Amino acid sequence: MHTVSTKPYLLRAIHEWCSDQGFTPYLVVAVRGKMQVPMEYVKNGEIVLNVSYNACRNLTIANDFISFSARFNGISRDIEIPVGAVISIFSRENGEGMGFEYEGNEAAGEPESAPESSPHDEPPQDPPPRPNGRPQLRVVK
Repeated sequence: MHTVSTKPYLLRAIHEWCSDQGFTPYLVVAVRGKMQVPMEYVKNGEIVLNVSYNACRNLTIANDFISFSARFNGISRDIEIPVGAVISIFSRENGEGMGFEYEGNEAAGEPESAPESSPHDEPPQDPPPRPNGRPQLRVVK
């Protein structure tokens, strides 16, 4: 007898908890092979996606795939992710959530491979340093 993983059930439960609490649920997805995600937003083989009801349409967290439509830089995109590629789901506001191991799909005939890169890709840059001292606001008229 083939049993379904608990992972999609946990993803649905944490998504519901975030939504009920007024938090913003985010998914971290390991991008391997040819996934249906906007590749221009992939960093270090991962993409972080806002899966709140305000940010996406037609969200479906099924036992095998997560699918939805979302806008990226004003352009609507259809996203489809294998549940096995989800590394974590968490609340943006407080960081609470759950992490998972990447589950490759070798059994389904999909080899585990590194994300494709082009010679024009720039190396990741460190974020700018945070300013020291108190924040300063001024009224502009």
